[in-house]
Formats: sequence, structure tokens, C-alpha cells
Amino acid sequence: MPVHTSGSGGVPRAGRTGLVLALVSAVAFGGSGVAAKPLIEAGLDPLHVVWLRVAGAALVMLPYAVRHRALLRRRPGLLAGFGLLAVAGVQACYFAALSRIPVGVALLVEYLAPALVLGWVRFVQRRPVTRAAAVGVVLAVGGLACVVEVWAGLGFDPLGLLLALGAACCQVGYFVLSDQGGDAGDEAPDPLGVIAYGLLVGAAVLTAVARPWTMEWAVLGGTADLDGTPVAAGLLLAWIVLVATVAAYVTGVLAVRRLSPQVAGVVACLEAVIATVAAWVLLGEHLSAPQIAGGAVVLAGAFIAQSAAPAKAAAEPVAGSAGGPESRVAARGTPT
Repeated sequence: MPVHTSGSGGVPRAGRTGLVLALVSAVAFGGSGVAAKPLIEAGLDPLHVVWLRVAGAALVMLPYAVRHRALLRRRPGLLAGFGLLAVAGVQACYFAALSRIPVGVALLVEYLAPALVLGWVRFVQRRPVTRAAAVGVVLAVGGLACVVEVWAGLGFDPLGLLLALGAACCQVGYFVLSDQGGDAGDEAPDPLGVIAYGLLVGAAVLTAVARPWTMEWAVLGGTADLDGTPVAAGLLLAWIVLVATVAAYVTGVLAVRRLSPQVAGVVACLEAVIATVAAWVLLGEHLSAPQIAGGAVVLAGAFIAQSAAPAKAAAEPVAGSAGGPESRVAARGTPT
């Protein structure tokens, strides 16, 4: 999908609106960790925080599910997979990782997903990838090694790191399923309907797994510590549900409709930066210089892997190209 340009060479109004929406989406998604971690440290189990987030968002999006109820008959597999991987899997693994490793590190590890998508395309779908995209993968892996400080004998909790990698793997499923849902032309399912049913499926799965009836509900009536500042737990939960989930998904979808995949994908990469900076400022999670440099390399590698274009036209789509499926799905942003 080409970038729309005006005859005067300026950015059209739709493009400017799309950039603003994409930035709002990145900020909203990036703020989920800094709001969730105080709730976890206040006594809520990570799975319970995920359940509250997904169930609350599902209730808000319920009208869209009713409006697009035909999706249950047309695309049941897509809705089930989206709910299991893109909603329940990503959120559960990510929030569980937050309880063991810093917010910024968890999100940067999750940003290996674009590299894993290329691996899926190359080795599972057996389609070629561009050299630049492969370089992006190498950069992302090398940057991750700096983030986790492998030279220090894996300074972070190994289980926390594995959970973050699990979130990245589930995000691959999100990318692949989003691509399957977006290649049907006029018959493509409405994104808001898919999101609504994905949240409902995720809430149902998480209800069985998290068993919310065992939750410490009293925590929600108290306060949580935000780097020494007491904040109402209910206010943090409202932010997670309304801003970091509902608003993040909706603005992200609207942005994709107004921007090219390349531009939307670049803005989506800001989520990791925003989350890391927010955790530094609000939670006091200071990263070392090598970790900051490694995070920058991870983001650079993810950007190259998502937006690299082939040098020559190919008979079939090339992974990492501007028109390939992974560049299209990457523009949808990341569901954290």
C-alpha cells in the first residue's frame, strides 16, 4: 500500500491524522506495563491483572461483537486463534514477565517477534527474505544479547526472559493471523469485529486459567506504589482497560487505514521506547548504558526487518518487502 502524497508535496490531512493516531496507539500500548507492574507488586497475580484488562476491554468492545456477529460463522478459526494467541497468550506471557524482569526489557525481548515472523516465512512458508531483512534479524538478536547482558551470566531471571520470549512467539501468531484476516480484499473481516471477538475469546480462556474468583479483590480498593507515590489501584486498572487496551487497539486500527504499512510500522516501534522511558521515569527502572544501546539496536533491527524492500522485483512476494504480508501486519502495531 503506497504512501499517499499530495500534489504540493506536503503531507495530506489523512496522513497527518494517521500519524497522530499511530503515535497515540504506541503511547497507549507502551503505558500498559508501568500501570500493571504496581498492581502486581501490590499483591495481584499477573494472570489476574491480565484477566481484568482483557475482560474489561471485552465488555467495552461488546457492542462491536454484536454488530459483527456474522464473523462467528464466517471466520471462527481466525477469531479463536486471535483470542488465544494475540490476546490471551501475548498478554499473559508479557504480564507474567513483568513480575520478574523490568518493563523495558520485557518489551524489547517481545520485539524479537518481527525477526521470528521472518523465520516463519523463510523456513515454514519457504519464501525468500531480503538480505536487509536478514541483517535486521541479526541486529535484533545482537541487541537482545546486550539488553540481557549475556556476558554477566544472564543477569535477569531466566524464567522472566522465557516468558517474554513466549510473548514474542504469541505475537508471531498475531502477525500471521492478522495477515490471513487482511488478504481477503472486500471480504476481509472488520478489524474492530476481530478485536472484539478476540477479546471475548481471550477473556473466556483467561477466566478458566486465571480463576478470578480467587483474586485478592481488596487490592483494587486500595493504592499501589508508583515509585514511592501511592496511586489508586482502580485508577491504574481504568488506564489499563480504557487507554492501554481499548484506545490502543482502536487508534491503531484507524491509523493503519490512513497510513502505509512502512510508516505505521515505524511509529509502532516507538512503543518499546515509550515503555522503557516511562518505566525509567515512573518506576525507577534504570537501565545500564549497554542495555540502552542494545535496546536501540533491537529497535533498529526490528525496523529494518519490517520495512526492508527487495532490490529487484520478484515473481512472488519477498518477506520484508513493502508489500509483503509481514510488513502489512507489522503496521497493525503490537498488542501489549
